[in-house]
Amino acid sequence: MKIGIEGQRLFRKKKHGMDMVALELIRNLQVIDTKNEYYIFVKPDEDNTVLKETSNFKIIELDGGPYPTWEQFALPKAAKKYGCDILHCTSNTAPISTNIPLITILHDIIYMESSYYKILTGSATPYQKFGNAYRKLIVPRVVKNSDKIVTVSHFEKNRIAEFFGMEGDEHLTAIYNGVSTHFKPITDNNELKRVKEKYHLPDNFFFFLGNTDPKKNTKGTLKAFSDFLKQSNSDYKLVMLDYDTNELEKLLDEIGDKQLINHIVLTGYVINTDLPAIYSLCAIFLYPSLRESFGIPMLEAMSCGVPVITSNTSSMPEVSGNAAHIIDPYKPEEITEGIIKILSEKDYAENLCEKSLERSKLFSWENMAKEYLKLYQLIHLEHSKK
Repeated sequence: MKIGIEGQRLFRKKKHGMDMVALELIRNLQVIDTKNEYYIFVKPDEDNTVLKETSNFKIIELDGGPYPTWEQFALPKAAKKYGCDILHCTSNTAPISTNIPLITILHDIIYMESSYYKILTGSATPYQKFGNAYRKLIVPRVVKNSDKIVTVSHFEKNRIAEFFGMEGDEHLTAIYNGVSTHFKPITDNNELKRVKEKYHLPDNFFFFLGNTDPKKNTKGTLKAFSDFLKQSNSDYKLVMLDYDTNELEKLLDEIGDKQLINHIVLTGYVINTDLPAIYSLCAIFLYPSLRESFGIPMLEAMSCGVPVITSNTSSMPEVSGNAAHIIDPYKPEEITEGIIKILSEKDYAENLCEKSLERSKLFSWENMAKEYLKLYQLIHLEHSKK
């Protein structure tokens, strides 16, 4: 069996959640499947050593312009050229015209939902707006043409089924994401010191991965942190990743606390292997998103034994179970109250940490890869009978 996997953005330096899912899928398939032939289709970019070829895994770098033209023209042409029996598209969209059996991962359909779409298009960057508009146009046709639609949580499966009228449809299934094994509590003082100095981390801080995507609830998190400082008079900082300073200042102006910038540390881009130490150093990981289809960062933090504050919406309760402090993300005061509770109640915080470690063991990339391999075999068998 020849399997083509779309990994368009795998070689870009700053990878997003969908990119990491595709990367971990391929790496784990390389371990568990040495028989079938795989063709990994990627766009040329600077991080081209992140994935290695093996005897049955070939990396095909495809030029093809912007991602819509790459996806709609270069990708299906290459899949046909290499004789793929199955094409697996991993990033929410796929070619709308291909005669090859197609598996598409829909991580979420937030761009299809009118209420969230208004939020997304209202304050998103031009690139984000274009991407959302493209997906809104393409995805309905992709859903019809795919042999299998896979999503990453039962919450999202239900949303997709409801939106596209696929209740009870065997062409729709859910396969959980995993968490990498290097996400674990870091106790090596030398490693903690190295990472702390590298990113200029303070002694006491909360960690937040928010970005300019409105669903990440950066504004609400900043408001909650501002209120916490006013109530506690503490020296805690909020550590954030690679965030645009101008955009951050706009949000601080909107919440009426420009001075909060003095309590925020922007690390710049953090390589994946340094994240476990940052999780381990932080007092609380804040993940109060408005909407998530799964929530890999939350699971990473839980694997490091860190108290997590997350939302009562979408997939977050499903993934976190009873191992996180749950809040209403539309109420910043609940985030503030959660921070205070975790800091002031030692037994409660320790209980969250213990539950987090146990909960995270339920999710692995190896299990995910095994489920996809079963899917490839099933679809190939179905089409070989036709």
